[in-house]
Amino acid sequence: MSTAPVTTAASATPASLRERKKLATRLGIRRAALDLIAERGYSHVTVEDIAAAADVAPRTFFNYFPSKEAVLFGGGPDRAEELRARLVHDLPGSAALEVLRVVLAEYASSVAESLAALGGEPTRWVRQMKAAHADPQLRAAQAAHMAQVEAGIAAGLAERLGADPGRDAYPTLLASAATGVLRATMSFWAASGGAVPLDRLVSAAYQAMADGFPEDCALRSPEHEPASRQAVSAHDRKDHST
Repeated sequence: MSTAPVTTAASATPASLRERKKLATRLGIRRAALDLIAERGYSHVTVEDIAAAADVAPRTFFNYFPSKEAVLFGGGPDRAEELRARLVHDLPGSAALEVLRVVLAEYASSVAESLAALGGEPTRWVRQMKAAHADPQLRAAQAAHMAQVEAGIAAGLAERLGADPGRDAYPTLLASAATGVLRATMSFWAASGGAVPLDRLVSAAYQAMADGFPEDCALRSPEHEPASRQAVSAHDRKDHST
């Protein structure tokens, strides 16, 4: 698994007309799904409904997304494995919390990019998903999705630290705290209308967690966060990544 920053369809430059068409189809399916779910509720939207709204066949839908849950939350089924691999290999010699801050800030940035690619204001799509969370089936799907992400983070931290998760609770506890911070930060970002870039906000949140959440932490005024703490520079990532 590569340890390069998480790459989304939004950030990659399609190399051919075929790839551009595939990207347009993928984005069209996601837009249709999010709009339908916001209008009708998660439980009342089927894959067939989404396919019809996106003007594709149901089998085309499954060429791009394995399930209705996947089209809603974005990312591929290998996202948890990618996070795990990066947490194991990135920034050798750095503390686990620092690696979490860098990797998950870049993960958040990729989420924001994928939402921006849908068109309009990225936070609109987050708010749409949040509004639909009153649906019990959607809450269960999101919980399963976040559990998968958390399991990938826990596995990566355990491997990085050479810990046995059956005997050492630290990787699991840190992964649980990290996913809670990520979820809360993204909710705040959406509710605030994206006033602060998501990756900067996530970076400040994880720095605050590493510092023990002091009351005067940069998270409380992330627009004034020192540049040195907003993110690790691309130069540093290149120097420290494997």
